[in-house]
Amino acid sequence: MENNKKIWFVTGASKGLGLTLVKQLLQHGYKVAATSRKLTDLEHAVGTHADFLPLAMNIKNEESVADGIARTIAHFGRVDVVVNNAGYGIAGSLEELTDREARENFDVNVFGSLNVIRSVMPFLREQGTGHIFNVSSIGGFTGNFPGFGIYCATKFAVQGFTESLAAEVKAFGVKATVVSPGYFRTNFLAADSLAVPQNEIAAYKEVRDVQSAHQNEINGNQAGDPVKAAEAMIAVAESDHAPLHLFLGQDAYDLAYQKMGAVTKDLECWRAVSTTTGFAAVEETEEV
Repeated sequence: MENNKKIWFVTGASKGLGLTLVKQLLQHGYKVAATSRKLTDLEHAVGTHADFLPLAMNIKNEESVADGIARTIAHFGRVDVVVNNAGYGIAGSLEELTDREARENFDVNVFGSLNVIRSVMPFLREQGTGHIFNVSSIGGFTGNFPGFGIYCATKFAVQGFTESLAAEVKAFGVKATVVSPGYFRTNFLAADSLAVPQNEIAAYKEVRDVQSAHQNEINGNQAGDPVKAAEAMIAVAESDHAPLHLFLGQDAYDLAYQKMGAVTKDLECWRAVSTTTGFAAVEETEEV
């Protein structure tokens, strides 16, 4: 293994895209620390490897996150690439989902990543280099998914704070990329990864139809290959010109352009209203 290989830290690595990424990284000779809520799940999924450090970590607990980062640096000497991948989906209309259900999704998908960023940035600033990948979703760029409003809201938040993060850490030699995957053939839509409302409202037929389609039709038939998604992220991490926004999948690419087109249409159709909301100019009069 080359001594200059980057050292990666990946959260939510016992399944889905995180697991695929870890396996591809190890196959390419990288050193990897990876986290999951249950250590046994991670060890069983990845197996034993000389360059692999499995960590049990509660993404919602600051002390647990700080300990995971510290153990990674103590074990490998440094950390170069951080992937905030841990998260889960939740279906249900905004009216159906309780405050507790909504806040739990934010706690994991948003505040969990912020916990990692706060813990790792002092080390990245000190070494003057690093790259943070925050995994969002195409649902974090376009919210036109009935029944996924809370999930989309969490991923929109990831998009927003990653843009700010990139501007904040550039001076320290650190990069930030927000990853927006489309549909990839992982277990993301399986019962243990997609939460549903405790109290469904029968009137939301469209929401139920969308929910059912994701659970029964889309699940297992996604067009995206997670191995290729992992390879794309590795390529970006090795690039000198890494993008701030990385859309993965033809579906994500197409939906992003649809969203931009819709926004452009609204901007132009309502330009006269949008641009005439300032204070009226005061006309100067000549003194006699």
